[in-house]
Amino acid sequence: MSNTQFLFSPLQVGELHLAHRVVLAPLTRMRSTQPGDVPNALNATYYGQRASKGGLLISEATQISRQGKGYPAAPGIHSPEQVEGWKLVTQAVHDKHAYIFLQLWHVGRVSHSSLHPETGLPVSASAIAIADGTKAFTADFQQVAYETPRAMETEEIPGLIADYRRAAENAKAAGFDGVEVHSANGYLLDQFLEDKTNHRTDQYGGSIENRTRLLLEVVDTAIEVWGKGRVGVRLSPFGVFGDMGDSNPVELFNYVLQQLSQRGIAYAHVIEPRSSGAGGGKPTDESAQRTAKVFRKAFDGVFISAGGYDAESAEEAIADGDADAIAFGRLFIANPDLPERFRVNAELNKPDRSTFYGGGEKGYTDYPELAEARV
Repeated sequence: MSNTQFLFSPLQVGELHLAHRVVLAPLTRMRSTQPGDVPNALNATYYGQRASKGGLLISEATQISRQGKGYPAAPGIHSPEQVEGWKLVTQAVHDKHAYIFLQLWHVGRVSHSSLHPETGLPVSASAIAIADGTKAFTADFQQVAYETPRAMETEEIPGLIADYRRAAENAKAAGFDGVEVHSANGYLLDQFLEDKTNHRTDQYGGSIENRTRLLLEVVDTAIEVWGKGRVGVRLSPFGVFGDMGDSNPVELFNYVLQQLSQRGIAYAHVIEPRSSGAGGGKPTDESAQRTAKVFRKAFDGVFISAGGYDAESAEEAIADGDADAIAFGRLFIANPDLPERFRVNAELNKPDRSTFYGGGEKGYTDYPELAEARV
């Protein structure tokens, strides 16, 4: 057997039967058509390149509303034009006999009012600004200090959940195979979960049960649209991206995962602490303990782990039972045929971080595939 025998064993994920366990992680690339944040043919080429028979791709984070937008040229899933654009992507993936989930996203305070002038200031669980020295993107790709967000009013929550429902319905109309609820990396649902950012005194603040309420209401809404076997959730229990933190992350995220487990969702997708700040370009911390060592027992279902893996460490995590599948980010950016390269133990292209965000084909669809590299 090869040294990736576990990575290339089949796996049932909710209603999907995967041929292998190499998953494309959700990766913000900021290349949608403007105005309108509409996916396009170049995006379809990108996802089609990374699709392999029986494999699972998770789309880049996709805003559920104008208010949910935090980055210029990030795609949306709230307009008819966006739905039509995403159909190009899902068709390209399905042509390769692969699956793709859409990641549902509201950034909360990780935004700037110029991105949604009609709704004003960004919103969050509480009126607490990001204060870690990082910068917000404006609508014209400038970087400026984060604004202090407005705390969402209790009576606004049903409208927010309705936005998630519409986005989930639009994802189905666009041809996706399921949805992933983004509750990681310091974005809105994470801001409600963690007590560094949630100082509320209503039913969405205070206790762990209250702080988890919004996420679970969103998940239940997604399940109503899709069924439990086509819904996943992404979490970052020790995440620091977006100036996040919690006084007791182990208790909090064990509770969250237990609640998700009771709902029987397709998978839990958890970011490793060694990559808790990697979204901001920070290096991975190889000394950090695997998340699964802390949280695996809390979730009785498919556990996808992400953050700083290579083929060897991914194989080890699956063999040890710490994860059922591994999501790859930067390696998948640079290697559109990453599963095949892992399968044959081929050399990997190196990612060029300077081309990660914005732009066109360069650093997006022009990385050589294995057959090209061998010519």
